Amino acid sequence: MNNDLIAVGKVTGHFGVQGWVKVFSYTQPMENITAYRDWIVGGQLIKGIKAKKHGKTVVAYFKGVDNREKAHGLIGQEIAISKDQLAQLPEDEFYWHQLVGLVVVDISGETLGRVDSLFETGANDVMVVKHDDGEHLVPFVMDDVIKNIDLAKQLIQVEWHEAE
Repeated sequence: MNNDLIAVGKVTGHFGVQGWVKVFSYTQPMENITAYRDWIVGGQLIKGIKAKKHGKTVVAYFKGVDNREKAHGLIGQEIAISKDQLAQLPEDEFYWHQLVGLVVVDISGETLGRVDSLFETGANDVMVVKHDDGEHLVPFVMDDVIKNIDLAKQLIQVEWHEAE
């Protein structure tokens, strides 16, 4: 995927007979995907998306896709947006895509690896930090574990020691 794009969801199925489709949203909360009006679906820019939360899912309508047959080709396609559509966050908040690839060091300066991904556990988010010998799962708890994030230096400083 283009570095100027970020995946925000995926078309998962038909919704009705008038071309609407079901969408699995990667955004938190899931209905945040509906705020974006220009989506890139299957590599094509689609403007003026109509999307809304419907029960426990999100549904969307693409202009000109007005029946199930036309919508069928969209199923399975990833949905992306241009990063410039993302809202500006406060100084101490970050999008996960900004953290992936950053080097993680402990407070003594020892390199633990690079952020490969993040995931939710319910209690707190967790960073998957990959290194030559495997990976560390580091709790993403600001101030307690995460001491500093410097996007300019591509560095995250943590106070964390893996349980023996």
